[in-house]
Amino acid sequence: MTAGAATETIAAVSTPPGRSGIGIVRLSGPQALAISLQLVNPHQPLEHGHARLADVLDAGDGETSSGESTRDAESPLIDEALVTFFAAPNSYTSDDLVEIAAHGSPVILEFLLRRALELGARLAEPGEFTERAFLAGRLDLIQAEAVRDLIDAQTLTQARQAASQMGGALSRRVAPLKQSLVELIALLEAGIDFAEDDLDVTPQAEIARRIGELAPPLAALEASFSRGRLVHDGLTLAIVGRPNVGKSSLFNRLVERDRAIVTASPGTTRDLVTERISLGGIPIELVDTAGFREGAQELLEEAEQLGIRRSHEALAEAAIVLVVLDATQSLNAEDRRLLAAVEDRAAIVVMNKHDLVKDAAAAARIEEAASPGIVAFSTSAFTGEGIAGLREGILTLATGGAAAEPGMLTNLRQHQAVATATGALADAAKANAGGIPHEMILLDLYRALWALDSLTGQTTPDDILNLIFSTFCIGK
Repeated sequence: MTAGAATETIAAVSTPPGRSGIGIVRLSGPQALAISLQLVNPHQPLEHGHARLADVLDAGDGETSSGESTRDAESPLIDEALVTFFAAPNSYTSDDLVEIAAHGSPVILEFLLRRALELGARLAEPGEFTERAFLAGRLDLIQAEAVRDLIDAQTLTQARQAASQMGGALSRRVAPLKQSLVELIALLEAGIDFAEDDLDVTPQAEIARRIGELAPPLAALEASFSRGRLVHDGLTLAIVGRPNVGKSSLFNRLVERDRAIVTASPGTTRDLVTERISLGGIPIELVDTAGFREGAQELLEEAEQLGIRRSHEALAEAAIVLVVLDATQSLNAEDRRLLAAVEDRAAIVVMNKHDLVKDAAAAARIEEAASPGIVAFSTSAFTGEGIAGLREGILTLATGGAAAEPGMLTNLRQHQAVATATGALADAAKANAGGIPHEMILLDLYRALWALDSLTGQTTPDDILNLIFSTFCIGK
């Protein structure tokens, strides 16, 4: 967005397309109030931060910029609305901002928006309201990204994390690191200024100490990406195994409803069946696959062959794999091939149908199936036995044991910024240990500072900003 564009009045429908009880048209800019008063007739003068009942006008004439109606009481009306006015600079965008909450008929909302554009507003670009808030200093870039994340949240944990970021949790975590870095840079700059007086303002040991104090919290921040990314993006889990071992029944248990068709006949599942669940607030897309059957492919129906092919693709692409085995049968060649395929993967072995085994054979088969680094669970998809423990096992494997914490990194851009800062500090420490002149050490320290500045948005290039805000919905 250019500087000139920030002085224009923009308008957009801020609620999702379709019919609803309420729909909102939002305007922001120097003409927002004047244009709004040609769209609606408020029953009382508009005041900052107060919602006013208003009539939606069928034609756009007759209001003053003060909010007093000049319209005849008999003029045609087509709806009623609640209108809220936020005066600059105390609004989301720091400009005058008006929100018209009418009934959510697409016809009414389209009419209000079209009239606003006819009266001098222009259609807002995706994310332009939030971009204006960022450029006005109302939000930093982390908080602006959190607005989008809150809108896109699919689990309560995702919403909580986004709200925490909007409240400045990550920004507050970064701020003391930047402050310490600025203080170290200032010390070195002062040392260079007084070099002609032979004053060693910043000894090598002091530089090493200060860099050493910065490194652990920065490393901890970088490590938070492991959990933050999972909460933000989720992962895919594929359920694989031979036909008739109970994959679809297990899938239904994890989903907690009968989503996949279950019969006693092998090969019932011919295509991938997917469903999204939440475990510990982490979105997980479960994929139920067709049973693996190798050999004699010409004897299989074409649909089952295609299903098996897609099962191989799901196995290759999944972040976590559940290998389901039949507790009533010994491992066969296909079971062993599947176990070998996930040997170096994030995987869990599930010995299903445990309720049908009355002897010690199940324990022996679990021990046979287990391998270093891969945990095994006994379950019964029929009775629900072991399902709770399996859920915990999936969550532990997904998070790697990383605990939730405030101010986590949640996207790749944030992680790259912190990784750059970490690398720059490591280079500065190495240069300092090698007795490199302070001018060269400062180059690394400034690189670390610029990386942290880009995290919050102080030094982010315009093309990066445009890319970020273009992923927002229109009207936000």
